[in-house]
Amino acid sequence: MKTNPVIFPLVLALVATLAATGCKHGPTRVTPLPGARTVVGNPPELPPTVPFNPNDGNPNVKTGGIDTQGLDTFDGMKMDRTAFAAQTVHFAFDSAVVKKSEAVNVAAVASALAATASNKLLIEGHCDERGTQEYNRALGERRALALREALAKAGVSPDRIRTLSFGKDKPVDPSHDDAAWTKNRRGEFILLLPNP
Repeated sequence: MKTNPVIFPLVLALVATLAATGCKHGPTRVTPLPGARTVVGNPPELPPTVPFNPNDGNPNVKTGGIDTQGLDTFDGMKMDRTAFAAQTVHFAFDSAVVKKSEAVNVAAVASALAATASNKLLIEGHCDERGTQEYNRALGERRALALREALAKAGVSPDRIRTLSFGKDKPVDPSHDDAAWTKNRRGEFILLLPNP
């Protein structure tokens, strides 16, 4: 069988090109650490989260931690930490899955946001003290994103929601036992109100 002398080099060049380039995929979902200055990937259906470091320029920050005490604005809006304090969602150990028992809290937040379109929401993800700093930051972000997704499924536009992970830096109970750890594995909702 005779082959065309032009086809063989073209096929060889095509194979070499495909082998050299291949399919290059970077990470699709990188968890940002607060204070990070780089843009990271997020799920394509959700707008990006906001990298945020509340300690920029704050000399009273504890090493390795994040302190938002005294802040009253975020994303140019006034923060109300009391509005959804009763709707805090708690997570199982090493999990970012929103439990069915917590659906009532998510529904209450979604309903309140539906009532006033100008309000936004900040979701803080928290962990217990077990695990490394980096692991807990990533887990806290996954928890905040899981709550964001649950709210999106409940009809809240994801562009009204920002997420922030504190990892293990802000426990509600500083004790070192199961009861404290259960309280600390949480997602908190902070209402963001437009400044007058």
